Amino acid sequence: MTRLMLLLSALTAVLFVASLAIGPAEASLAETLSALFQDDGTPLTLIMREIRLPRALLAVAIGASLGLAGAAMQGYLRNPLAEPGLIGVSSSAAFGAVLSLQTGFAATFALALPFSALSAALIGVLLVLALAGPRGASMTLILAGIAISAMAGALTSLALNLSPNPYAAHEIVFWMMGSLADRSMQHVTLAVPIMALGWLMLASLGRGLDALTLGEDAAASMGINLKRLRLMLVLGTSCVVGAATAVAGAIGFVGLVVPHMLRPFVGGRPSRLLWASAIGGAAMVLAADIAVRLVLPERDLKLGVVMALIGAPLFLHLIYKTRKELA
Repeated sequence: MTRLMLLLSALTAVLFVASLAIGPAEASLAETLSALFQDDGTPLTLIMREIRLPRALLAVAIGASLGLAGAAMQGYLRNPLAEPGLIGVSSSAAFGAVLSLQTGFAATFALALPFSALSAALIGVLLVLALAGPRGASMTLILAGIAISAMAGALTSLALNLSPNPYAAHEIVFWMMGSLADRSMQHVTLAVPIMALGWLMLASLGRGLDALTLGEDAAASMGINLKRLRLMLVLGTSCVVGAATAVAGAIGFVGLVVPHMLRPFVGGRPSRLLWASAIGGAAMVLAADIAVRLVLPERDLKLGVVMALIGAPLFLHLIYKTRKELA
């Protein structure tokens, strides 16, 4: 386990430095890192501090958030196919952002769009908790999440359908594809504190998730408060997924694929998988964001599209591998 964590941490650190060094501004690694720490009055300092650093920080935070939430959700539901968007938070946040773009509210001030997305995510999670009830089982939580997700998706489609002009529709569609381009330190300071709160909530679930592998009755007999466990899971997932969607749009597959890939290396223990998935998710999003800049640098290739192109084949491979093992 220690070796795995060290390898993942080293990979993430290398990718973080690569993310800082790669871009259209032609400069050596030493020059880019020097411009990051020393203000020499050149445009490179502005590029490093206001463009590349926020992008790399958000890639790490969003990847860690989605990986951690995916591992927690799969551990709670005891289902390797569960993913963070299952409770409808990402769909609700996306609807809030789309509504702000459609109405023009996003143009009123710099952070209007992420604030709208976070507000909609909060409303979505409150509705899920209200529908699931204080003592609802995991199946009730899933059904409530699916219902809210379907409703938010339908309202998003309606907003697109009623878009006042093709330019607004174009902007909405591009935002929904997910991207870390043109993000600033304002987005980092808005999203990361909310994500950090979610990280603390999800990280505290390790013992309860380990106990749940024996079943809910056995976990309850071991002193696990299942009601509190579920509340912390939903609130923690809402914080990390809502904040991630608010600043970057829809980025899928991280919370689904990363825990799948790392589970065999942690012995299947949910508590160990939480942190492994967080670091692995950060590495995966960093790698995908670097690919966005290298594959088609002259085109605005979206991170969400690249993640789907990477994640879908990986997931299909995992399905094929699992089928062979069960045969």
